[in-house]
Amino acid sequence: MTRLSGRVAVVTGGARGIGAATAVRLAEEGAQIAVFDLPDVACTATVAAVQAAGSTALAVPCDVTDRQQVDAAFQQVVETWGKVDVLVNNAGIVRDNLLFKMTDEDWESVVAVHLRGAFLCTRAAQRWMVAQRWGKVVNVSSTSALGNRGQANYAAAKAGLQGLTRTLAMELGPFNINVNAVAPGFIETEMTRATATRLGLTMDEFKRQAAAQIPLRRVGQPRDVAHVIAFLCSEEASFVNGQVIYVSGGP
Repeated sequence: MTRLSGRVAVVTGGARGIGAATAVRLAEEGAQIAVFDLPDVACTATVAAVQAAGSTALAVPCDVTDRQQVDAAFQQVVETWGKVDVLVNNAGIVRDNLLFKMTDEDWESVVAVHLRGAFLCTRAAQRWMVAQRWGKVVNVSSTSALGNRGQANYAAAKAGLQGLTRTLAMELGPFNINVNAVAPGFIETEMTRATATRLGLTMDEFKRQAAAQIPLRRVGQPRDVAHVIAFLCSEEASFVNGQVIYVSGGP
């Protein structure tokens, strides 16, 4: 499939997990991929996977909470490929704890990466999208936006992303830019592995417990989310705007 042939896509937090799977999935659709991640995080595996999928990739060191780094990163993409068509705001971290144990830094760092990062990256990308009157933005939220014990910071940030999504859909829609969000449930990634460790469980135990509560009786994989993101970035979703699609195996 080549629904994104000739398009340039930026995927933040693209070194691993949902971000890496999304980079590869968009590459399979024909997009050229800019993989944003922290300067000290290796993106080599994602770049190699994108190339194996038949496309080209650019690894761009970027802390999405730093405005200067974000602006420089997008400028590098434009200097390389001339434009930005697609942005997937996926970068995220967890600093889980109950409220009375949560530090200021736990709160601020999570909100900064998820929410400030999406704001800075979308503000940077829209300059080129508005000029060309075409763009797709997909924010990665979470079922935790509905509330989740021990994740006050993460839940607030992910709920904020949903509000940001709907607002930007209103503001950018007149320029033929679609802004939507996906809200994954339990997806098997390094982030969920960290949560299992926090809870004193092995990953297999954590997955079994989660699967028992999911109607499909399995946990999700990064590619499950990537498929939905690829759809939202395609022309087939051209009349889908301001929506939050839950990818969680059930209601």
